Amino acid sequence: MARGWPDELRIMIGRIAGTLIEKNPPEVLVEAGGVGYEIDVPMSTFYNLPALGERVTLLTHLTIRDDAHQLFGFLTPGERQAFRELIRIAGVGSRTALAVLSGMSIGELAQAVALQESGRLTKVPGIGKKTAERLLLELKGKLGALPAGALGGAAPATELGADVLRALLALGYSEREAAVAVRQLPAGTSLSDGIRIALKSLAKA
Repeated sequence: MARGWPDELRIMIGRIAGTLIEKNPPEVLVEAGGVGYEIDVPMSTFYNLPALGERVTLLTHLTIRDDAHQLFGFLTPGERQAFRELIRIAGVGSRTALAVLSGMSIGELAQAVALQESGRLTKVPGIGKKTAERLLLELKGKLGALPAGALGGAAPATELGADVLRALLALGYSEREAAVAVRQLPAGTSLSDGIRIALKSLAKA
């Protein structure tokens, strides 16, 4: 990756569009403007990358350390925002954040936070029970503010659940109420029907 960038360029790097040259998980090489950028990506992004030689656009986050500049890439706004929320937590570095997003989808992470289920996070390598509980506490109320469409890239059922969860939070329901209602949704439900079913379930509670 290019080194010695001026400060203003470091701040401005938020998106790279170019040709996918190499895929060596979790790192990819994207050539843009004659420069090859080494970018680390979570598995949720890696699995959805195009074939080598094809065009790819990644939203990026640049981490600057004394010994290296690390560039992280994401296919969706939701992945990048969740990554940024994670690294804001004291003691959570970029590698840990990448591991979390590689071990679960954004929708699964949002539901784990809503239900405060530390067991889901402890399945991620390097995340112990205490760290998982701290992450859930710090993330509470933050993932529900993801922008519309931010949860793209998840499996259909998970994407539906995350979208319905966000809608219910916007309507004023608590995270726990919303998450319980979402878990009861049948597979294959459309977004509008999912919201309607969840609201009926909450009305009966």
